[in-house]
Amino acid sequence: MRHNENRPVGVAMMLGSGLSTQVGAATAALAFPVIGPAGVVAIRQWVAGVVLLAIGRPRFRSFTARQWRLILGLAAVFATMNLCLYTSIDRIGLGLAVTLEFLGPLGVALAGSRRKLDLYCALVAAPAVVVLTRPQASTDYLGIALGVVAAACWACYILLNRAMGRELPGVQGSGAAAAVSGLAYMPIGIVMLIKHPPTLATVAYALTAGVLSSAVPFLMDVLVLRRVPAQFFGVFMSVNPVLAALVGLVMLHQRLDHWSWAAIGVIVTANAVAASTNGRRGRLRGGSSPAVRRSSRRGLRAVDPGIRNGCRDGERRSPRGQLGTECVRLRPSRR
Repeated sequence: MRHNENRPVGVAMMLGSGLSTQVGAATAALAFPVIGPAGVVAIRQWVAGVVLLAIGRPRFRSFTARQWRLILGLAAVFATMNLCLYTSIDRIGLGLAVTLEFLGPLGVALAGSRRKLDLYCALVAAPAVVVLTRPQASTDYLGIALGVVAAACWACYILLNRAMGRELPGVQGSGAAAAVSGLAYMPIGIVMLIKHPPTLATVAYALTAGVLSSAVPFLMDVLVLRRVPAQFFGVFMSVNPVLAALVGLVMLHQRLDHWSWAAIGVIVTANAVAASTNGRRGRLRGGSSPAVRRSSRRGLRAVDPGIRNGCRDGERRSPRGQLGTECVRLRPSRR
């Protein structure tokens, strides 16, 4: 019931998160001519590292060898995915690069599935990808290849995060991985900034991109998932390629032909269908261990003290609703 009541607010926040991500990427593109994609990615990784480190507050000394392997793998994926995506944006445009990147979540949703609906999604999406990347005189094959690599990295990111969620509570893993990735980009960023001295405007663009594409979406998504089901969140994420194409048109004057728009629409639809059906199936599977879930709940209460047993201040748990209980508003006492 609370999900239904909060869904309009959740939709608005998801739209804001998606726009923030794509506007951040477009803002980063404005700095490419001066410091290049690698320089912008370095600054973005530094911003992400500081923000996620402060939020996740990882306990580095308590991590096991297995947890460190997951963290280092996630850090490598962070670094590679953002560099490939931004370089792809620089070469083939925001809308096309982000659409290719979204093939990663689609591939994860379809991998290993034996259902006919998932097979239909793959059969529908494949021709759309061919149309989107069809050979032309001006086709940048390297840019397309980098977009596909970014998609593969996103698929790995999803799988690693899934494993991380079973090993570490809250966002400790993401915070540690972002910090490691930011440290790895220190020498790269320093070299790029020395070889290509940035202007004040360029630094402002890169920092803005880091905030809009990393800090804002992360914090917004944490709040959104308290208001809408995870399945609905996954489906709504599929609109990002459309938002990217629109932002690229408005901010960077990157125009797509009718065939490209149609292909983006088909890929978004296939992604949404796959996410929605696999989301329902995923709820039946086991998640993290009870200890991790208890620790995550404690961490969530530390972030928002108003949450107590799933209810906010001024509410109490009542034995009603679909799951046996629900949060109801306390009535003011009459004196």
